[in-house]
Amino acid sequence: MHPMLPFNARAARTLREKLGMAHGHVAYGMRASYGMTHITPDHIAAWERGTALPAAEELTALAGALWCAPAELMGRPRTLREHRIARGLPVEEVARATGLPLDAYRHMEETGRWAGDGRQSAALGDVLKLPPRDFIAVTGLEEELARLLTEAVSTRWQAHIKAIAKLVSMDRRDLKDTLRSMQTEYETLMAATLSRAGGTTASGEDGRRYLDGIVDTFWDRLPAN
Repeated sequence: MHPMLPFNARAARTLREKLGMAHGHVAYGMRASYGMTHITPDHIAAWERGTALPAAEELTALAGALWCAPAELMGRPRTLREHRIARGLPVEEVARATGLPLDAYRHMEETGRWAGDGRQSAALGDVLKLPPRDFIAVTGLEEELARLLTEAVSTRWQAHIKAIAKLVSMDRRDLKDTLRSMQTEYETLMAATLSRAGGTTASGEDGRRYLDGIVDTFWDRLPAN
């Protein structure tokens, strides 16, 4: 059974009110145009209050009734399935675009583990229009990125910029300032903690915390991602 999708109740309410629609109008649109015969005005009200969440098919139909893309009703997509639904794409279309058998692609969505090769991964990024940050997360490359970033800030970032640029599909010139500043932050942090603690093992705690969050720090430091 799939986990419930992230849902932005405030966005749903705002869109409905902007269109001048009552709960009953939205429910009727979902029933008439999308075959959601079980939907009542109470469903719409509950979703907007946050006391219930729409299933994937219901969210897609709700977006259609509100004349918006599913992504506008969702929080930040996290999984392969959520990115596909946010784009309003059927599972068959993504499987076809990536060159994967339908059953194989469905299994990847079910398990949350992308297992495509390089060509299939590139096709996935194209069909889902994934920005680098989401591409790395969805294809399971965050651990490798964390390893490269850790080595970059703790040794010489210049020696790792080529591998990082290739992994995130970005120009090396766009990464220089970010990696340089991250190395400076890490070295400053380690120097300060060593000085305070007299060089004890405990003094590395701040540095370990920095490394634990290094992937998020990297994306947040980039000018645009």
